[in-house]
Amino acid sequence: MGSMGDVERGIKVEARKEREVIREPLIQQNSKEVGSSDGETNSNSSCKSAHQDSIWMVLLSTAVAVCGSFEFGSCVGYSAPTQSGIIRDIGLSLSEYSIFGSILTIGAMIGAVTSGRIADFIGRKKAMRIAALICIVGWLAIYFAKGALMLYFGRLSSGYGIGVLSYVVPIFIAEIAPKNLRGGLATLNQLLICTGASVSFIVGTLVTWRTLVSIGVVPCIVLLVGLFFIPESPRWLAKVGQQKEFQVALRKLRGKNADITEEATEIQEYIESLQNLPQANLLQLFQSQHIRAVIVGVGLMVFQQLGGVNGVGFYASQIFVSAGFSSGNLGTILMGCIQVPVTMLGAILMDRSGRRPLLMISATGTFAGTFLTGLSFYLKGQGVCAEWVPTLALSGILVYMGAFSIGMGAVPWVIMSEIFSINIKAIGGSLVTLVNWFGSFAISYAFNFLMTWSSAGTFFLFSAVSAVTVLFVARVVPETKGKTLEEIQASLSSHR
Repeated sequence: MGSMGDVERGIKVEARKEREVIREPLIQQNSKEVGSSDGETNSNSSCKSAHQDSIWMVLLSTAVAVCGSFEFGSCVGYSAPTQSGIIRDIGLSLSEYSIFGSILTIGAMIGAVTSGRIADFIGRKKAMRIAALICIVGWLAIYFAKGALMLYFGRLSSGYGIGVLSYVVPIFIAEIAPKNLRGGLATLNQLLICTGASVSFIVGTLVTWRTLVSIGVVPCIVLLVGLFFIPESPRWLAKVGQQKEFQVALRKLRGKNADITEEATEIQEYIESLQNLPQANLLQLFQSQHIRAVIVGVGLMVFQQLGGVNGVGFYASQIFVSAGFSSGNLGTILMGCIQVPVTMLGAILMDRSGRRPLLMISATGTFAGTFLTGLSFYLKGQGVCAEWVPTLALSGILVYMGAFSIGMGAVPWVIMSEIFSINIKAIGGSLVTLVNWFGSFAISYAFNFLMTWSSAGTFFLFSAVSAVTVLFVARVVPETKGKTLEEIQASLSSHR
């Protein structure tokens, strides 16, 4: 026992020496840049300049990354306004169109399985670049499609691309953002998803389904170009041992006059603490130090999808027609208009109210929205208050989409990007993303059949899921507001 203690003390001493070697040049560099100033005025000026530099580069990097989120939303929103046009021009049956709508999620599941390994092996930026290229291939296949098989191939390819992007984008943003801005910036992921879906909903009512393809191609091109102007994730660079690049990237993100010593040391110490751990595998996720993170991440994604969002999003126009509207265009446009401002509100509140309150308010709202929609279909089936059925259904769907956008849409992705330690982030994030896309597939494929079984019952089931979500958040989900990624992971691993 004594010799083991000596070994452990020796390891700690060596690790401390290594940290000092890393810390010393950083301190010297910061001393030169911040300098022995001419007094308090110069110091304040340097701090202001550093803050402005930091905000500018972090915002630019986030803006580029969320082009992938816009792409995600445009892919998801594409099928809602194009259903009648594709069925008419290509001659698809309803079941074939259900395959077209849901096969996106099959591709996304494949993308989710590979996303973590790809992002860990080649880096966050290169993973986004590959995903964007694959999405472009998918959109071109849809544009030139003459039959069902080419449509399926295009949709599958686009699905793979957004499966990778749905993991890499929030991870990248979480890893580059300072802790006081991380929640709000990470919420921009969901904001741009909603924006992409909304643009597809609205523009899709005005143009042909082939023309609408451009809504998906443009963000991919912007993403590809923008990636040349932003740094790689410093945490990934530190993880793969690229020390010089790590310091350069962190300084670009924090500003040339910023003191990065403390943050760089904290990241390095955390990376070092993981060096002697075994290579991550699926079984390791279920060890005691990681199991709570898995339960939180997987649970939130399950409840997000089983609440019915992709059934509503993929087949919105059909829902409104079933409720008694002559056309689904009005409801689809209103859905598109409501999502963006509400998601912006959620982004503002993310780092003020915290993650848990937003989730609970959001789940309560989705419960109310789906219950109202289910009630409208129940009244229609009973032949009661028929004149109120369309209005009640529209109100319920709008309440649902607004409530989902303020919390349940964004927060699960934010928390997913925060809770896994960097050594298991690839496999943990891939698992969570896979669960999300599998739930999306299950709901999007089964939705038409559920509506045939019972329209009212379908939405009452969704409302029951939302009620359980409130209980899950209250009992299981931790608050991560205002903590560094390393603090969050240390808290989760100690809570067992």
